[in-house]
Amino acid sequence: MKKIVLITVAALSLLNCTDDLSSVVDFTDVENPTLSEQSVVGQPNSSAIWLSGIERNMGFVYNEMLVLAELGSDNYVNTETFFNQFLDNLEFQPADPDLRDATREVARLREMAIFGLETVGPADTEYTTAIEADYNFYLGMAYLYSAMYFPALPQEPLGPMVASAQHYQDAIAQFDVAIGLNGSETKYHLAKARANYYLGNKAAAVAAANDALAISRTFDNTVRYDAAAPDLVPNGTQSDNRFEDALYQRGTFDDLQPLPTLDFLDPKYSYLSDEEDAPIHYLKAEEALLILAEANLADSNVPAAQANLTELLELIATREVRSVDDAIEGRTEDDPGSRPDNATVVVNGRAGLVLDRQSGDVDVPSVSGTSLTAGEIAGLTADDAGLELLYRTRQEVFIAEGLRFVDMGLKLIVDENEVLQNENISAGDLGTVALIPPFIDAIKTQLDAITYDAGTGVATTAVNVNEILVANKSSEFVLPFH
Repeated sequence: MKKIVLITVAALSLLNCTDDLSSVVDFTDVENPTLSEQSVVGQPNSSAIWLSGIERNMGFVYNEMLVLAELGSDNYVNTETFFNQFLDNLEFQPADPDLRDATREVARLREMAIFGLETVGPADTEYTTAIEADYNFYLGMAYLYSAMYFPALPQEPLGPMVASAQHYQDAIAQFDVAIGLNGSETKYHLAKARANYYLGNKAAAVAAANDALAISRTFDNTVRYDAAAPDLVPNGTQSDNRFEDALYQRGTFDDLQPLPTLDFLDPKYSYLSDEEDAPIHYLKAEEALLILAEANLADSNVPAAQANLTELLELIATREVRSVDDAIEGRTEDDPGSRPDNATVVVNGRAGLVLDRQSGDVDVPSVSGTSLTAGEIAGLTADDAGLELLYRTRQEVFIAEGLRFVDMGLKLIVDENEVLQNENISAGDLGTVALIPPFIDAIKTQLDAITYDAGTGVATTAVNVNEILVANKSSEFVLPFH
């Protein structure tokens, strides 16, 4: 992957979302004294180079957000302390540096997109509508992440808090601008579908999902990682896939362990090459099909939902499955016999969910995987059982992509730096205190809990979160179409 190091030294030196951003927009504080604003703005092809920097910054966003979102969900338990120590039990600490870094990267993405639209692009004689569309898309993604992961966030340095619902609306507006400039990009349409989905705008979400599928029924948009690029450019960032480190690269540390029902999907990210780390799949056709299936179930159109899920199965069957040497992953390093570790284990009455990593390489889906079967689709019903099956499938397909946290109705809080430095924000304001659905708060210490009898090979999760989500489908926090 091409390294965009020179430009990102200047372009990505934003420290946190309360800064005045002079290092981004004025080029007054850069590490390279020979690099000025004139070295970039107004230069031929500068808009394309700036876009490459924005794309690189997407990797920083996911490096900060993904660990938090996956640990906060029921997908993984943190068995070590190298990664965040609080989110497993949904403890939101204002002084948590991971929260600071997460808000910083979302702000950096937003400000880079705005600077591209207002300054870099217009000054470049080679500026194209395609690049302008991408700038609008990434600005929309900054608003989308603000809405998905926070109850409220500022939309400008030291600005007032903006509620998540408005962030969703502003994201949709930017996606519409991008689509107007270039309607051939699947990611623009699916991002619009996702924003409308979480707002509960069923008709608009369905329309946008169908628009994406009309372009391609197999699309997969990714965030790529340059494993050979230097870290700390800008300060505080990591160039490789941090979540791959947690799942695979750190080997015997076994930092993150999946729920036994998801064992067959782990590690989603594993070694790719010395030059490039495994990518994050963040806007893919599977999401469009699941939006359509959920909308059809909400309308009691079972045949249409069955058709959506059948196409989903067919698509997943074409996705890459990687053969991985995961023998170093013992599952029981700290407490032998504590976690399921062979293929004979039955989890919640279901077989085939756990892999035997000590008997050779294991096959693990790297894009999407599921335990959903054609028989289950044939028996689909437009009731709670059907919804539970759908949300089990969403959990499997989107593991390690950060969506489960949002599906559970969870959001992060802003860090204390924002509260202390921004006069528009006070302690206790929306976004500064935890906002956890009561039905999740009641079981938060049990989200990752299991019982396991190694002798009988039977494992049971302490709670079935999908069942709990469906039982509370009328809540404003979850199941937006119901």
